[in-house]
Amino acid sequence: MKILKLIIPVLLCLVLCPSLYAQTPDTISTDDIVFSDVTDTIIDSANVTVAETKNGSEGISQVESTLKSSATKVSAPGQSIWQILLEGFLSGLAAVLMPCIFPMLPLTVSFFTKSSSSRSSAIGKALIYGLSIIVIYVVLGLLVTVIFGSDALNNLSTNGIFNFLFFILLIVFAVSFLGAFEITLPSKWVNAVDSKADTKGFGGLFFMAGTLALVSFSCTGPIIGTLLVRAATMGELLGPAAGMLGFSTALAIPFALFALFPSWLKSLPKSGGWLNSVKVVLGFLELALALKFLSNVDLAYHWNLLDREVFLALWIVIFGLLGLYLLGKVKFAHDSPVTSIPLPRFFLAVITLTFTIYMIPGLWGAPLKAISAFLPPQHTQDFDLFTAGLGASSASKHSAVPHKYSDKFDAPLGLDAFFDYEEGLAYAKSVNKPVMIDFTGHACVNCRKMEASVWSDKKILETIREKYVLIQLYVDDKTELPKEEQTVSAFKKKKIRTIGNKWSDFQASRFNSNSQPFYVLLSNNGELLVQPTGAEFDTEKYLKFLESGLAAFK
Repeated sequence: MKILKLIIPVLLCLVLCPSLYAQTPDTISTDDIVFSDVTDTIIDSANVTVAETKNGSEGISQVESTLKSSATKVSAPGQSIWQILLEGFLSGLAAVLMPCIFPMLPLTVSFFTKSSSSRSSAIGKALIYGLSIIVIYVVLGLLVTVIFGSDALNNLSTNGIFNFLFFILLIVFAVSFLGAFEITLPSKWVNAVDSKADTKGFGGLFFMAGTLALVSFSCTGPIIGTLLVRAATMGELLGPAAGMLGFSTALAIPFALFALFPSWLKSLPKSGGWLNSVKVVLGFLELALALKFLSNVDLAYHWNLLDREVFLALWIVIFGLLGLYLLGKVKFAHDSPVTSIPLPRFFLAVITLTFTIYMIPGLWGAPLKAISAFLPPQHTQDFDLFTAGLGASSASKHSAVPHKYSDKFDAPLGLDAFFDYEEGLAYAKSVNKPVMIDFTGHACVNCRKMEASVWSDKKILETIREKYVLIQLYVDDKTELPKEEQTVSAFKKKKIRTIGNKWSDFQASRFNSNSQPFYVLLSNNGELLVQPTGAEFDTEKYLKFLESGLAAFK
């Protein structure tokens, strides 16, 4: 049990930093986002255009069939739901160790055992109490969905205003956990619910659970808020409810278990200063996570304030201070004196400081593949020895003419990319090469991971550079199109106002997908060569995908 009090923050770190574990391809909308995940597979063959198919209507039918199977492949909402559920569960385990909840475990379980005529009665009450906790939090998650709606949840991932508000919100949560103030609900609410807890039967137990939710809000509020933000920006309709189901289940399990085995209460560590340390650790993690949302806004609006080395410098400072805090070298207002360092705390400090040192070479362009999905793109790095080492300076062979939107975007790894479909296709015809379309996004987590972990492979990088004309289309860019290019989408019936609107509509209307990354291989006449694919972190499989396109082109 003692180990749990310091292991849980590490688990939550894995939750809050999705790039530290393998991402499920094409399902993270939060985005990454991906922040731009598939929520609805749109099958509308009337919008699929194929140029110069060799077999007339039969060829078009074959292409439509390929696109439909592609859309089915990349649309995997169930994977995102399971990920949100896992994040919620781990967040709930962390919440159990909060100062507002942990001391209530023995008190609540003792109440069940003393007020019940038999052990079975105590167990029954504890189970009802736990189920009441689950119902309360799941209803909260459903309310988020009802208030915002499924479309709004999907749009949150790339909305600059919401991402900035999320950044401010997480900063407030972090400051609260670090001890500046406590976030509490009005006392009238707590008293009103608590007065109902004396009711006998199921109603009383339900209101007891409600009292726990309200009283513990100062500790669980920031965790719940962060979880709901993550779930909402994934774009899944049931994401918030799934997150709350995982959270409440983890919160309810200890009460049920200790009611089943009351003797376990004796093995619980005593409440003390370590509970506040858990809060502070979570505060540091919230602070680090907040920077990701600020980075999304910075990239989408081309502020150029939070480039890769600035982001890394801030993370290095945050995690470095966290390591020093765990060693007792940094203290906050509500911390107890650290007379000795427990072994679990020492090892957690070692892990944190090791992670800090791991990030330092990234200031000079090291790819940092373990966290590449979470960082701003490599091309935002001002001083990049890694890309120079790949021979990027000699990579721009395709065209000496500046590309459209090249003042807005930079291709990763020194590749020469077009950022306009028509321009790229015209160039591909002139050099008789196939086209690779990369539907990407500033806030796309898997896009960054693919570029750093897969595209950087020598064979893959050479294949893309030498044998394809690369066209990168950003679906979440907020740059306004010239007035003469702003139209109304015949597919979505919405105004196409920005570069992101244009390419998002193009991807959905022609390829029946809105997930990123989404890789499409075309001939220079616009014909589909092979079935498109999403994120594929196996370099051998991804190389075969590229080679199959070349074979089809020949």
